[in-house]
Amino acid sequence: MAPRSPGADTGAVRTATATAAAVTTTLLGAGAAAVAAGRYAADAALRPEPGRPLPGGPRLSVHSTAPGRVELTRSLGSLRPGTYGLDAPGVHAVVGPVLPDAPHGPDTVVRRLVAVTHGSLDPGTRVTLTPQVHLGNPRTALGLDHADVDVPGELGALPAWFVPAARDTWVITVHGLGSGREHPMVVMPFLHRHQLPVLDLAYRGDLSAPAPPDGLGHFGESEWRDLDAAIRYALRYGARRVVLHGWSTGAAMALRAAERSALADRISGLVLDSPVLDWRSTLRALAAARRIPAAVLPLAVRAAESRAGLSADRRPPGADPGALRVPVLVFHGPDDTLASWEPSRRLAAARPDLVTLHTVAGAGHGAMWNADPARYEEALRRFLTPLV
Repeated sequence: MAPRSPGADTGAVRTATATAAAVTTTLLGAGAAAVAAGRYAADAALRPEPGRPLPGGPRLSVHSTAPGRVELTRSLGSLRPGTYGLDAPGVHAVVGPVLPDAPHGPDTVVRRLVAVTHGSLDPGTRVTLTPQVHLGNPRTALGLDHADVDVPGELGALPAWFVPAARDTWVITVHGLGSGREHPMVVMPFLHRHQLPVLDLAYRGDLSAPAPPDGLGHFGESEWRDLDAAIRYALRYGARRVVLHGWSTGAAMALRAAERSALADRISGLVLDSPVLDWRSTLRALAAARRIPAAVLPLAVRAAESRAGLSADRRPPGADPGALRVPVLVFHGPDDTLASWEPSRRLAAARPDLVTLHTVAGAGHGAMWNADPARYEEALRRFLTPLV
């Protein structure tokens, strides 16, 4: 074999060095991308703008309107059963079921137009289908007398709406991701008909509520203490017992309160709608909806978990079914793309003595009532009757 020349050795070294540098640069670039993706994912999930729809929600165009009807872009979202809000900047409307016999084009669908509560639905308006049906407050939206109250929380005053009624069991409602305290108004008329007082809470990070110290939400891991403050408020002002009704991360807050509150013995039951019981899958879904590349999604989720303090050794709410002490009604279904319903199924299977799972097909995240209000309220009636 001919001896290698010094120049060849130098060239090999240069090539190896260049390759190593390229690999290092790639790894550093991937790491930087993961950090950036993690920050972006965290902002999507943990720093939502109040009133801004969650990413991945159905975005539609208004094609035409007629008395009692609105024609929308045809999609899986616009074909969902039930009652929803339509939101756009300066616009809010309420739509009911699909009207299959109404004339429409091949790429559109016609739904019943219940009301235009703000602005106008002009052709071409881009709207979001949302589970938030009502705008305003219980008086302006529903005609229900209410009081604006402040619940003393550890970070400051938490605004809440109190709708009085005759019973001494109060229902404390807690909204979740992508919504505010207007969302729980969908169940207020039902609860009022059954003489149940309602305390509808705004918590840290909401409009007019104190900001969290780090500016982030934590999937109920810190926010549950605001719900604990609401329980104390209810008991101070006349409630003997409370039922906690939470949506999404609000459902996680309800579970945490039942697990950790010093007043847990005054909780009669829990109603969990679209509960976030696996924050990793929810973070992943929110990051994917923000179009973060699939290759960096796992790194992005871990980075977001780290920012939110959701360490791997911290068990999510409901992870210990044996810790449940009160009846639980869960509304959830397989079409929720933001909060996996598998943990809800496991919870119900593990504690059939306490947990009832009301499966709702065809409903997006936080929209279990919207898909079939009558069935939702009947399940709620059956659950609440022995508790009050």
